[in-house]
Amino acid sequence: MTIRMPTVAEYVVNRLADLGVDRVFGVPGDYAFPFDDAIEACDRLQWIVCANELNAAYAADGYARVNGVSILSTTYGVGELSALNGVMGARAQRLPVFHIVGAPSTQIQKRGLITHHTLGDGVFNNFQHLSAAACCVSAYLTPDNVIDEMERVIREALRLSAPAYITVPMDMAKMPVIGTPVKGVPLGKIKRALSDPASLDAALDFVVSKIQRAKSIVALPAYLVANYGLTHALLALLAQTKMPYATTPMDKGVISESHPNYLGIYSGAWSSPKDLKGVVEDADLILDIGGIVFEDFNTTFWTDDISPLKMITLGDNFVRLGSTIFTGVMLEDMLTGLTARVGAVPAQDFNSTLSVMPMKGIASDPTASVNFYPRLQEMLKSGDVLVVETGTCTIHSTPMWLPDGVGFQTQTLWGSIGWATPAASGICMANKKGRTILVTGDGSHQLTANEIGVMGRYGVKPIIFVLNNGAFGVEIVLSEQGPSYDDLAKWNYSQIPAAMGCTEWLSVRVHTVAELDAAIERANKHDGASYIEVMIPAAESQPLPESIQNQIYQSNIPAQA
Repeated sequence: MTIRMPTVAEYVVNRLADLGVDRVFGVPGDYAFPFDDAIEACDRLQWIVCANELNAAYAADGYARVNGVSILSTTYGVGELSALNGVMGARAQRLPVFHIVGAPSTQIQKRGLITHHTLGDGVFNNFQHLSAAACCVSAYLTPDNVIDEMERVIREALRLSAPAYITVPMDMAKMPVIGTPVKGVPLGKIKRALSDPASLDAALDFVVSKIQRAKSIVALPAYLVANYGLTHALLALLAQTKMPYATTPMDKGVISESHPNYLGIYSGAWSSPKDLKGVVEDADLILDIGGIVFEDFNTTFWTDDISPLKMITLGDNFVRLGSTIFTGVMLEDMLTGLTARVGAVPAQDFNSTLSVMPMKGIASDPTASVNFYPRLQEMLKSGDVLVVETGTCTIHSTPMWLPDGVGFQTQTLWGSIGWATPAASGICMANKKGRTILVTGDGSHQLTANEIGVMGRYGVKPIIFVLNNGAFGVEIVLSEQGPSYDDLAKWNYSQIPAAMGCTEWLSVRVHTVAELDAAIERANKHDGASYIEVMIPAAESQPLPESIQNQIYQSNIPAQA
């Protein structure tokens, strides 16, 4: 009896499904038809056909944040390049997104035929380097290399926690694989990388000695802890050591904010509580767990002031304090090793003043940020994931104290407006524990609102708040008030779900606190998706002082001494 070998396309999608992926985000395209058909035929995967490739990349980014890994599928040229911005965002966030791309057949390529989705120059590899540059590893697959190459690509994407680019010509994708297929295991059972034993022992000795000598210690866990699936390892270390910790805005929600050791948000001048800045910076030792990104918005425009001589960074594959660096040392091994060797650290003399936002506004008051965000905080419960768009939404929500078991996702570093709406769709499909709640400004929402129809098509049930102030509010904050390019087209947002075929959605516009309270109550009880347009005064967005704007952009001529 002859055993049918899978085609290259079938093997690729099934090997990736072994990791525990159950959705593929993308847009079908003719050169990718072998992949499209293989995805459709795989009983472990569901095709999520997004509104466009950029949205698909954002959705794959969101899915990977919760599931740990995701798949994006596009066609050659027009499809992969449309997705490129979203893949770059996943690279910035260190997310393993497997981007598979179908290419013109080798028969077309070898004959030099002029075909669609090209530049008409007979060159067929001029897009590969662009897509590969967004990823940590790439592969050009054939029937005889696909088995080995897929193991290499998976290993590197998981080791580095970053996107991977896989391309296959159409004729090769249809051919059976040559060799013995590999049956993989779920992501949670994979050891992503191994430490060099001697380097690990030396790094542990070094860090333990510094911890034992310190009279005060603060930990700063970073988002990479969650990306590597190491939250439980971090919690074990914190439980063992009783070490206090804070997070930066970019790392908010990586670990519970209801933990007794949680201090708040460290962000330089805008730390919350305000005196947390001094507590962190004055500590004898700061343990950077995962690699903080000291980016402008993450540090309130570089107002952080942590001495590099007292900050130990436990990176993904290194340990560093000043000029002392240990390489070949993996984060997982450092966390488990420290838990085994370190006892309780000295208690921190700091009484955190964290509290829920005070409820403001009476029933007749118009809706505004000051009365919206306290109500958003009040509705959160364990299992929820709060997705916050780049812009003023992030500024208002970062100080929010999250209840136990509530996740928080934003895109601080890459900061591509429009990310949050499709990302919320991917997060909603991956989040099996509770609700997905999206907060987005109207300006960002206009870029990717067509993904609402995709949510309706696949029956996901987010709660969406669209804050309508009629302008790109964050651009006004960061520049000057008045330019017409900050004005938006006047959409009737609350009518969007119905127009896009989203049946049984709760969809309302609210102008007053009473209407907002009623809408939230209905959304909490509604067995379906909710879309709430909240009117926000445009006057809320006021430009920052010119001195702060220059601190952000440093584009003015320096003042003479």
